[in-house]
Amino acid sequence: MKTKFTKETYLYWYELMLLLRRFEEKAGQLYGMQKIRGFCHLYIGQEAIAAGAMTATKPGDKFITAYRDHALAIAKGISAKECMAELYGKATGCSKGKGGSMHFFNKELGFFGGHGIVGAQIGTGAGLAFAEQYLGTDNAVLCFFGDGAARQGMLHETFNMAMLWKLPVVFICENNHYAMGTSVSRTSNVLDIYKLADAYEMPGDSIDGMSCEAVHEGIERAITRARDGGGPTLLEIKTYRYRGHSMSDPAKYRTKEEVEEYKERDPLTQVLKTLVDNKWITDAEIEAINERVKAEVEESVKFAEESPWPSDDELLKDVYIQQDYPFIVD
Repeated sequence: MKTKFTKETYLYWYELMLLLRRFEEKAGQLYGMQKIRGFCHLYIGQEAIAAGAMTATKPGDKFITAYRDHALAIAKGISAKECMAELYGKATGCSKGKGGSMHFFNKELGFFGGHGIVGAQIGTGAGLAFAEQYLGTDNAVLCFFGDGAARQGMLHETFNMAMLWKLPVVFICENNHYAMGTSVSRTSNVLDIYKLADAYEMPGDSIDGMSCEAVHEGIERAITRARDGGGPTLLEIKTYRYRGHSMSDPAKYRTKEEVEEYKERDPLTQVLKTLVDNKWITDAEIEAINERVKAEVEESVKFAEESPWPSDDELLKDVYIQQDYPFIVD
């Protein structure tokens, strides 16, 4: 079976996606045990986007996303231990236990959140791209948002400015077909979200989000254009979440048949099939990957359980900045 990608790439995709899947499954289990509180949005089913994005970008590129952020954060390099500790609200978490599920962050790794306000990251993502352009780097920004956020006014204002200034940003709509429990067809006359780019003469494309290969190729084209000074691109990556919008969502607005149809295209299964069909992996190697991932997730839980809570003097740190202005007279 011939492929456009190497054995090493498929092995990377498989182990990364398996880690993301098992981490999210464990997070869902721990939420049910009330170890994790508050909001919690799982990425199960959408892992091919994170995997394809990683192989299509370089370390200096920046990621920014919405509140379904666990998987992209881990893919970008934040450890499973720091992420689990953040879900627990512990001081060792990637946001010091003060951000929780929706606000993962790591500046050094180029992961800028995790944003709880729907669509807020779209404008901020363009701002990050402006900074890269101003500093003269060849880094680009991947700005992820959902199909629900595509209804926000922020998107249109940002698209206009990004095209006007030819910012090095790739806008990625992770279209999982439902904004909470509302289908795209009930909220928009434009069912092909990538066509929103036409109003700004921005390149747009529709990508199969259940395929690591398609995601990689689509992002690679867009990010090359961004680096070369061609400006932004809108990618509508059509994907599917197997769980509800959040842990409190029973997802009764979908049929079992619909969910099963997408599970037949599970990116984890497809990548493993490619590895097996090409005889690139043995049963023993599959088991070794499973054990490695299982151990990493279990270690993340142990780390979170044993980590301390934030101290009281951390309450206002990273929230307010006190600045003295000598020209202001009391």
